[in-house]
Amino acid sequence: MVSSVRPPLAPALLSAIALAATAALSGCGAQESAERADSPTLVAALGDSITAGSPLWDPDPGVRASLGPSADPESQFEVWAEARSGGATRFRNCGVFGERTSQIAARLDDCAREADVLLVQAGINDIAQFRRVRTAAENLRGMVRRGRALGLRVLIAEVLPWNNGYPVASVRIARLNRAIAAIAREEGAELLPFYSTLEDRRRPGRMRREWTIDGDHPSVEGYRRLGELIAERLAR
Repeated sequence: MVSSVRPPLAPALLSAIALAATAALSGCGAQESAERADSPTLVAALGDSITAGSPLWDPDPGVRASLGPSADPESQFEVWAEARSGGATRFRNCGVFGERTSQIAARLDDCAREADVLLVQAGINDIAQFRRVRTAAENLRGMVRRGRALGLRVLIAEVLPWNNGYPVASVRIARLNRAIAAIAREEGAELLPFYSTLEDRRRPGRMRREWTIDGDHPSVEGYRRLGELIAERLAR
């Protein structure tokens, strides 16, 4: 009668099987790590109309349809930053026209889902709508802290010069930008110098004429400069 019990495996064979299993598991992990390393960095760009790409672009298809033939995807800093990164970075555009910092903060978790980096750009609508600079700064600090709590690399942008608000709004913009610099320094975020990137050195407090399309928003050339700044900072 043949026994149904298998004879014990030789120790050498057991060792070989264990080594093969370990190698197989290590190979799977290495492959997954390589795939993650090959995937582009996802940047969640959270902000107002500057992030959206106004006035020639909007991430909302309904809003974008209203622009008609004037719609231009190059009216986004995200497009220029992606192009400069050579495919290493992709952006999720979470810009909404007219929103204040409190409204933008409410959308942070949805925008940042599965992202690697959070880019916060906000504050000009608080100033335009006569809200307190201190409150806007508190909201911005909260967004930076939330991004850090989610384990994200966080970048925070200065408020741009506002030609149509000059000179009345200039003092409040300067105050908010000082607060933004302090937030970046104190909360471990990286400061994006949007203001100095587009300011006209011959006409302080305003964007250069060729870098703004309407006195409120950047032109395509202005968005290009912002996008290339972002790409350069991300590559550090």
